[in-house]
Amino acid sequence: MAQKPAIPKGTRDFLPSEVAKRTYLFDTIKRVFKRYGFAPIETPSFELSSTLLGKYGEEGDRLIFRILNSGEKMRKADLEALAQDNLPRFANSLAEKALRYDLTVPFARFVVQHQNELQFPFKRYQIQPVWRADRPQHGRYQEFFQCDADVVGSDSLLHEVEFIQIFDEVLTALNLPGFDIQINNRKILTGIAEVCDVAQQIVELTVAIDKLDKIGEEGVFKELKEKGFSDLTLQKIQPLFELTGSNQEKIKHLRTFLASSEIGLKGLDELQYVFDRIAQLGLAKGTLNFDVTLARGLNYYTGAIFEVKAQGVKMGSICGGGRYDDLTALFGLKNLSGVGISFGADRIYDVLTELQLFPSDLDKSLDILIANFEPETELAHLQLLQKLRALGLAAELYPSSTKLQKQLKYANDRKARYVILVGEEERQQGKLTLKDMESGLQQQLSQAELLTKFEPLA
Repeated sequence: MAQKPAIPKGTRDFLPSEVAKRTYLFDTIKRVFKRYGFAPIETPSFELSSTLLGKYGEEGDRLIFRILNSGEKMRKADLEALAQDNLPRFANSLAEKALRYDLTVPFARFVVQHQNELQFPFKRYQIQPVWRADRPQHGRYQEFFQCDADVVGSDSLLHEVEFIQIFDEVLTALNLPGFDIQINNRKILTGIAEVCDVAQQIVELTVAIDKLDKIGEEGVFKELKEKGFSDLTLQKIQPLFELTGSNQEKIKHLRTFLASSEIGLKGLDELQYVFDRIAQLGLAKGTLNFDVTLARGLNYYTGAIFEVKAQGVKMGSICGGGRYDDLTALFGLKNLSGVGISFGADRIYDVLTELQLFPSDLDKSLDILIANFEPETELAHLQLLQKLRALGLAAELYPSSTKLQKQLKYANDRKARYVILVGEEERQQGKLTLKDMESGLQQQLSQAELLTKFEPLA
C-alpha cells in the first residue's frame, strides 16, 4: 500500500511562486544589510548540545530539537544517570548534537572560534533556517528562517540607532503601511527589580513580563505570584503596566520611580540617547515607542531590546533583538559587547501575503516560450534559445510538437511574457511571430529584429 505523502507539523513546502516571494523578501533585507556594511557568514544547521543548552533559559532549552546519537555512540549512553533519575544528564548522553535554536548563540561561538581571523568591530549578517519544538500555530513554525545582523566588539549606542534605521528601511522597502518599533532596556528592568527588592529574581520577572501580550496582565501576576513574588512587590510593579503618555513622559515618570537604582537610571540615559538621535535623523514609516513591559525572555540580553509589530494585522512581533554585553564569555572570550537584530522572515511573509503587498510580477519566471510545431525546426529553435538566453532572458522551447492551444495554456500557466510562433508561413518569409501574452498583440519580426528588441535586457 502506497504511503500517504506528508510532512511534519510546523514545516512547509514552497511552490515556485512562493520561493519567488521569499527570494524577494530575503534580497530586500540583504540589500539593506550590505548598505550598512554587514558581511555574510554561515554556520552549521546543528551545533553541539553543550553550545546551545543553558543559553536561552529554562523555557528556551525545552524548545531545542535534540539529535539522537546513532551507531556506537548509543552504547555510550549514561545508564547510571538514568538509574539515578538524572534525566537531563541521561538526555545529554543520548544527544550530543542539536538543531540550532537561533543564529545568535552560534554566532557567539563563531566569533570566539574565529577571533584571530576577524576585524573588530565585526558586522555580520546571516540568513538561515532555525528550529524550535514549539506548538505550531498561525505565524509560528517549528522550522523557519531568521535574517540576523549583529555587531560585536563595540559598546557604542550608535549601533542601536543604526538598527532602528535598518528596521525602518527594510520594512519601508517592503511597502508595509505602518509598523511600531518598540524599545526598552534590560537595565531598566533590572532597576525595577532592584527597587522592588527582587533583584535575585530578575530572570523570573522578565520571563513572566515577556508573556504579557499572550496571557495578559492577570496571567503575568498569577505567574509571578506562583514564583514567590509578594503582593507588595506586585503592587509596586502594577503601575508600570499602565504607563501612558509620550516616550519622554514615560522616561520622566521612570526617573522618579528608579531614583534609587543606578543601573536603572543608566538604562534610561541610554534610551534617551537613542530617542534623541532618531528624532534628529527621522524615520520613513516606523514609529518608535518606549514600552517598559517589553522584556524579551532570553537571558543573554543586557541593554537595549527591540521588537517590531506590523499595524493592521493580527500577528506577533515580526522583528526583534537587543544588546548582549558578554555573550562570547560563555565560550571563553570576555568583555566583547555585541548587539543584534533579527527579521522574522516567515512572519513578515505572512504579513505581506495578508496585506497583498508582494509585487504582482514576482512569479513571472519565464520571459519567452518558443512554440514547437514540427521536429524539423528544433535545431533552429535551440540556436535561437542560445541567443535569447545570452541576452539574460529566461527562454524555453516547448518540448513536443503538440496542439498550439496546449502550448499557449502552458505559457499562460507559467506567466510567460511572450510566445514565439514559427509556422510554415513565417519560415517562408524568414520571419517569426512574437505574441504578447498580456495584450494579445502580435508582430512579425526577423530574428535580428527580435534580438535587437531585447538587447537592453542584457
